[in-house]
Amino acid sequence: MRSLTYILLLVAVLFSNCTAEGQNKKEGKEVVTIKDYLEANKKDYSTYAVTTFAGGCFWCTEAAFERIEGVIDVISGYSGGEKKNPGYYEVASGATKHAESIQIYFDPEVVSFEKLLEVFFVAHDPTQVNRQGPDVGPQYRSEIFYHDEAQKTAVETFFQKEEENFDKPIATLVNPYREFWVAEAYHQDFYELNPNQSYVRAVSRPKVLKVEKKFKSILKEKFK
Repeated sequence: MRSLTYILLLVAVLFSNCTAEGQNKKEGKEVVTIKDYLEANKKDYSTYAVTTFAGGCFWCTEAAFERIEGVIDVISGYSGGEKKNPGYYEVASGATKHAESIQIYFDPEVVSFEKLLEVFFVAHDPTQVNRQGPDVGPQYRSEIFYHDEAQKTAVETFFQKEEENFDKPIATLVNPYREFWVAEAYHQDFYELNPNQSYVRAVSRPKVLKVEKKFKSILKEKFK
């Protein structure tokens, strides 16, 4: 029975990906800038630090970072491209140059930016180019959008330290942050709200469990 379960999960991985699964949902409301989103939802994160990562399907990375103590909020969206108000299917086509990304608000007195970089390199594979597992295309690339020079310097130092831990070169791009477009409502908290969805079970959950195991000591109490 366990072998059959494994085979079924493997088939799910081979024949589903973040885009295909997303197409089973209707488009939500039009995407908005992070500024408009925070104002509309009365979220004031001005006293916290912020960073932006792209590491494949945002359903996976959002859930992974939500578990870390000191992380205040993780929002799924699109960044790195030129098009304004990019829709999910537009981004999925690869034509907008945006990547599925997450905006992380965190308390630096509880968790450092450097520690978030460590989590990022466990939550996804930084050596893959324009893909993460079954999700293929530049919209699934690995990228860090630094918000200031301190973050840029921290990333460069971190890369130098981490290079020896991988058999392949680190493929993560590093670029200055420009804008973040909040994804449609149904993408937010997707992992938590859809625990039995096929992609979540086959792809997202193993990644989240990997983060939980590696960073057990800094998990929020409810995830221990």
